[in-house]
Amino acid sequence: MEDRILMAHGSGGKLAKQLTEEVFLPAFGNSLLAPLEDASVFSLPRGKVGMTTDSYVVKPLFFPGGDIGRLAVSGTVNDLAVSGAVPMYLSAGFILEEGLPLSTLKRVVSSMAATAREAGVKIITGDTKVVEKGMADGLYINTAGVGWVDERCQLGAKSIRPGDQIIVTGSLGEHGVAILAAREGLELNPEVLSDVAPLNKMLQELLETAPGIKAMRDPTRGGLVTTLNEWAETAGVAIRLKEENLTVLPQVAGACELFGFDPLYLANEGKAVIALPAEEVPAALKVLHRHHYGKGAAVVGEVTGERPGMVILETSIGGQRIIDMLAGEQLPRIC
Repeated sequence: MEDRILMAHGSGGKLAKQLTEEVFLPAFGNSLLAPLEDASVFSLPRGKVGMTTDSYVVKPLFFPGGDIGRLAVSGTVNDLAVSGAVPMYLSAGFILEEGLPLSTLKRVVSSMAATAREAGVKIITGDTKVVEKGMADGLYINTAGVGWVDERCQLGAKSIRPGDQIIVTGSLGEHGVAILAAREGLELNPEVLSDVAPLNKMLQELLETAPGIKAMRDPTRGGLVTTLNEWAETAGVAIRLKEENLTVLPQVAGACELFGFDPLYLANEGKAVIALPAEEVPAALKVLHRHHYGKGAAVVGEVTGERPGMVILETSIGGQRIIDMLAGEQLPRIC
């Protein structure tokens, strides 16, 4: 087999078949994928189904703490999980650039397979296309995911009410700074690793323990502030954040100061934002703190009715300011 991707790998002929049999099947192999039909046929539990889709164009393909493969699986799984779904099956479509080293593709596919095993999901169908050299930055991935949703689960920002509390499951901005460091050749000490991770098992246990949860979101592009502004507008409430309760690693804060970024707007790929009634906070934090990906969980704010649609930051020096959505993009191509 050639050691680089050729246009013929996307032709549907012998090289395409060889790519499937020697790269994708060994990594993703399962009984639903094995027939290699145009679609997989499967059964889901009776009730509601959640479905999501996403495309991943991150640059560079490999960054401290992760890569485009782990990102693609984690991002898809997390989109389902914060919607209350139990992720089950994923698809994976690959846009490959002519000349991509086959070793790079194998490394990405191996990472996807490992992350799928961690999340307990199966990649059961996919597609490969090859484009001319210079047209795809090496590799893009498109995914779709489906999962089962308990009929009792009714998550949505419209149900958020004054008095509800806001939990964030850890520190902010690591993914954005990890991408920035990889692009700019920054040597941060200690190194900032992306937080990219599948959160579905932790969030499923959380929903079982705290069934009154109103809404969940993974604050990716636009960061925490964008998520909270969307919630405030949708629910017609205000959200007060306490700066002293927000965790930002010193090296993340230093990189943000150097480049003029605000960590509250930077992407996270392994954190969840949760709105829930105050009485369920102790049980929720107990669950989160038991999990590796939730050890840093804390209450960071409260929902009020004072200025509907606003997110207000109470600063550590006693002031306050309104924090709105960004007009543009701080750091493009982060997922």
